[in-house]
Amino acid sequence: MDQPTIMIISDDADFSREVTSRWQTERSVPPFTLMSGDLCHGFDAGAFELAIVGAIAPRAITPLLKALEATGKPVVFVCNDVQTAQVVRDTQPRVLLLRQHEGWLDALVLLSTEALRRTEAVARAIKTEHARAALERQATLGRYMLEMRHSLNNALTSVLGNSELLLIEPGSLSANARSQIDTIRNMALRMHEILQRFSSLEKELSFVERQAEKENNTKSRVASVGL
Repeated sequence: MDQPTIMIISDDADFSREVTSRWQTERSVPPFTLMSGDLCHGFDAGAFELAIVGAIAPRAITPLLKALEATGKPVVFVCNDVQTAQVVRDTQPRVLLLRQHEGWLDALVLLSTEALRRTEAVARAIKTEHARAALERQATLGRYMLEMRHSLNNALTSVLGNSELLLIEPGSLSANARSQIDTIRNMALRMHEILQRFSSLEKELSFVERQAEKENNTKSRVASVGL
């Protein structure tokens, strides 16, 4: 899997250098994008997975954090000013705040790593939910088709019967009409074969389900004996 890109936004080159240098000591080093706070007016949400903001001019903090909030990506704001931290906490509750105390670089790496893991977990959960919803729709369609196969079989029986009655009366139809009715009969037979396959597939799936249930029961009994 590709490493997530981290965007560092700062007006101080030393801040960005400290962060990237500290990350070089980790086993896994993500790619970084460095930007100045004065140049940030809009963000491509697909260009990064996490933003680290620090050493920014006070006037740029609020508009910058609002622009980042619109991307929906996690943001870590690093500051050493209590008042600024309180303002950010009150106005941007989703932003992760980190004070520049001793050891703040270690804390930053840890906090950022956990934020990225959480983002990845949420993305997996959403993907799983979408897959589950798709499977439920397909299962509903499958159940409906199985429930309706008897009605379809009855309708096909009627079509087949009437087409065969027409075909056994030579001379009553033109060659073109007989060809068309023969096509109807053949297509009805093909549809009947498809419905028969549905029934066979249902039996196969039921057998697999019973076998899986039997294996689970056996494992449960073995586990109970082991206790």
